[in-house]
Amino acid sequence: MANDHHPAHRVQAGLWKGAAVLGGAAVVSKLLGTLQKIPLQNLAGDAAFGIYNIVYPIYILILTLATAGFPIVVSAFVAERLKDGRPGDARRVLAVAAGVLAVSSLLFFVLLYGGADLLAGWLDSPKTAPAIRSVAYALLLVPLLAVLRGYFQGRGDMVPTAVSQVAEQLVRVAVMLTLLLYYVRLGAGADRIAAGAMTGSAAGAAAGFLVMAVYWRRRTRAAQGCPARPAPTEPLGPLAWRFLKAAVPVALGSLVLPLLTMADSLTLPGLLRAQGWDEAGRLYAIGLYNHGQPLVQLVALVATSLSAALVPAMAEAKMLGAEEVRRRAYAILHFTWVVGGAAAVGLVSLAIPLNVMFYESPEGSTAMALIGSSALFSAVNLVTGSLLVGLGALRAPAVHLFAAVGLKLALNAALVPLWGINGAALSTVAAYALAAGLNLWALQRRTSLVLPAGAFLGRPLAALAVMAAALLLLQLIFGEFPASGIAEDARLAQTALALGGVGGGAAVYAVCLFRFRVITRSRLAELPKGGDKLVSLAERLRLLPKT
Repeated sequence: MANDHHPAHRVQAGLWKGAAVLGGAAVVSKLLGTLQKIPLQNLAGDAAFGIYNIVYPIYILILTLATAGFPIVVSAFVAERLKDGRPGDARRVLAVAAGVLAVSSLLFFVLLYGGADLLAGWLDSPKTAPAIRSVAYALLLVPLLAVLRGYFQGRGDMVPTAVSQVAEQLVRVAVMLTLLLYYVRLGAGADRIAAGAMTGSAAGAAAGFLVMAVYWRRRTRAAQGCPARPAPTEPLGPLAWRFLKAAVPVALGSLVLPLLTMADSLTLPGLLRAQGWDEAGRLYAIGLYNHGQPLVQLVALVATSLSAALVPAMAEAKMLGAEEVRRRAYAILHFTWVVGGAAAVGLVSLAIPLNVMFYESPEGSTAMALIGSSALFSAVNLVTGSLLVGLGALRAPAVHLFAAVGLKLALNAALVPLWGINGAALSTVAAYALAAGLNLWALQRRTSLVLPAGAFLGRPLAALAVMAAALLLLQLIFGEFPASGIAEDARLAQTALALGGVGGGAAVYAVCLFRFRVITRSRLAELPKGGDKLVSLAERLRLLPKT
């Protein structure tokens, strides 16, 4: 018991508590950011939804270029100087980073705002220009917000970052919905409505910055009563150079995933125009194409939440030996495959009722089903990438994503002229499958991990097949009930079908996982928390025989 009070244990507990706070805030923020897209389409229509989905990936790419790497490096530099007893130099790191990002954020704002019409022309979508100008304002604040977050994280205080993340998303969604309702009531065009929606990003950034400023002010006031703080000793010029040398490579490496999501923004409008689509038709089609993205992102959110804990877990396993690394990697991959496979099959099987439930119309359901199937590969890619990073293979996931970007661009050029948005959806599936496959190959080479065909293919696929058959039967029986008088409103009926399918499919799949021995008593018992209780529950439900 005494060991719990050892400084090392207190530090480790603090680190895990901080990671949990940040992880929880990230989940809430991403959930809000993902779900906001559904009311956008419902209120504004697919043309405005298409504009939003062309512009937003470009904003994320530029934002990543402007800020990615800086919070991490600020955090590391601040923590290092505080550890060495140099708080003055820690504050100087903040000043250097803020100065660098103030210049870069102003530069990117001028380029994006002033070049909005030119960029919209390159995208073959002139109606995106107002939205590009609206989102440019966020670039004035987000980089400085990122620096402040990095500074507090370097001091071991994760709460300001977590609170500001949630505040940023809440204000962003609130402003977006308010302006949506305002412009829709005015009868504004799709370009004006989408620009109003993008204004939410700037408002959210302002809210997040205000929260961080309040925390900074509180900290400054608290420090006024303390003894005089030592002045900085580190020369400004060499510090700025070392900071940039550390931050720029991280920022460039972080560009890969936004590049993959931006591939459609760069290629789809031009490819559709070449097929004879006018601008209104192109934007409408791109809106339909993106119906499935929020649902896949929800699945990825689960994988991302898991991934946050994987890097330290695998680093710890590496110190315990190769066998422990293989054991943990196997368990994590098995869980990802079981959950990701079910999500993919569910999104494919229920594409039409889910499409009507969320977006009112069955249009684009084929593309939605195809994109839904990428949920499995997206989850595997995220998890295997985190496993590789935890094992020290820092560059491999980025290299594999670069290969996926190349495949995505090539397949878009080949398939969109043949099948339109369905071709783009197929290329998305192929790109994520390639990234996941390469990550898995690299992981197996690095760890000598063996994935038995029965455990990873045969039995799980049998369970997924039964689940898919059950969902198909459910739709055959109840798919026509609006016409039978059970429900007058088709959307309400499809919503009931979708929700019933999710619940019923999950129940059937759970039973099959036990019956086909995908999940066993020993696997449940190995869980670190609540394993015995889950075994007991499975016995009461007769999913496991009583011992």
